[in-house]
Amino acid sequence: MAANDHEYPQVASLARRLAAMFYDCLVLIALFMFVTAPLLIITGGDSIPSGNRYYQAFLLIIIVLFFVGFWVAKGRTLGMLAWHLRVETNDGSRMSWKHATLRLIGAALSLACAGLGYLWMYADPQRRTWHDRLSNSRVIVTPNRK
Repeated sequence: MAANDHEYPQVASLARRLAAMFYDCLVLIALFMFVTAPLLIITGGDSIPSGNRYYQAFLLIIIVLFFVGFWVAKGRTLGMLAWHLRVETNDGSRMSWKHATLRLIGAALSLACAGLGYLWMYADPQRRTWHDRLSNSRVIVTPNRK
């Protein structure tokens, strides 16, 4: 390992980031099912209409708390943990609530533009996505612990 490896951690590849996102989506689906089950008692077992704005807001709050909460508290979501990734500010410190919230908003915009914000990492010399740039953060590969 070169001396530079400690100064400049390895930036996560797009494939690795997407794999962690997929894992996190599975966790979120399970979480949605868990928090929705008690609501079915209130509705008498009837499904919650897909256009219910209160329910949509409830699920959005869960998404925000999941990502922002994990990024601030641990620097990684469960999917990132499984794929040995960590998000940190560009100076290597932990994310603040502001950084993490900006990152989530930027990630949503990156996806909404047909993934262009993620593909931007191939044009950026430091391999940053739009949301990395917006939140002054980076996703790095962490060493495997044996």
